[in-house]
Amino acid sequence: MPLLRITADLDGTRLHGASSPLLPSLRRALACDPGPVTVMIHGFKYSPGDPRHCPHDSIFATRPRITGARVLSWPRHLGLRGQPGAGLGLSFGWPARGSIWQAFERAAWAGDQLAALLAQLQRLAPTRPVHLIAHSLGARVALRAVAQSAPGTVARMILLAGAEFIPTAQQALSRQGTDPADLPQVLNVTSRENDLFDFLLERMIPPPQPGARVLGHGLGHGDTTQDLSRMATLQLDDPAALAALRKAGFPIAAATRRICHWSPYLRPGVFPLYRAFLSGALEYQTLRHILPNQTAARWSRLMPRAPRPAQATPHRWHQGAA
Repeated sequence: MPLLRITADLDGTRLHGASSPLLPSLRRALACDPGPVTVMIHGFKYSPGDPRHCPHDSIFATRPRITGARVLSWPRHLGLRGQPGAGLGLSFGWPARGSIWQAFERAAWAGDQLAALLAQLQRLAPTRPVHLIAHSLGARVALRAVAQSAPGTVARMILLAGAEFIPTAQQALSRQGTDPADLPQVLNVTSRENDLFDFLLERMIPPPQPGARVLGHGLGHGDTTQDLSRMATLQLDDPAALAALRKAGFPIAAATRRICHWSPYLRPGVFPLYRAFLSGALEYQTLRHILPNQTAARWSRLMPRAPRPAQATPHRWHQGAA
């Protein structure tokens, strides 16, 4: 059983499309493979059971029934195909349709439900590593769950174009304590392709503190605080970052669009990197070492600065010159 579909609703978490209790199915699924547990969390505009926007039938399906330009099977590309040692995949669906304000509030509530699910996993399989991979508002769900979980509950986490504010992320990670062994390893994937979406979120959602920016601004490099000491930030449209990853054996296609919210999982070549990070084959220390320390300024993709013209060397007048 490589994949278990879970939906969060007003009554808590349940198996998607079933009335049977979740716990027995979760226990059976964990017994199928001793590998890690990977929880996949979608973002804005998805809703379980919606005939056109159900995540379980699109991006979280090994063979998507709902197709489209933005639909790519996460479990298949993450290697969750039922092979021995791959572990268990959990697709976590929550109602993310409606206005951005409604979805932002529901993301916090969904995070509470996810935290309860993670606590169940801890009770059933305390030695199994748990990984989270989340896109957009799914990052808010994931961080909310981490903030409410016991230290060490989540081993690794990938945030893709995360729609959450930096102070909220810092607070969530700081609650995991000060022991480095308890802190999740985090890969924060951003891109200047996502600038418009980040800008709109900052203007539409009240920030937790004045001037706070969202995760797309960059997080984890050049910061020595404890809550960021196990985080690496990848700017996915930075040629220097892509060159470093290519040299490390992870060729990722260059960015071709100026605006795109979905490139962190649609860009060819990203999933081998994500698989290596989640498996531990590629450690966050290695990523922090090879990736550039800074991200490009906002709007640098939409409005690239022209190179400054070379300045002529000032003419020097020597004593006695005519």
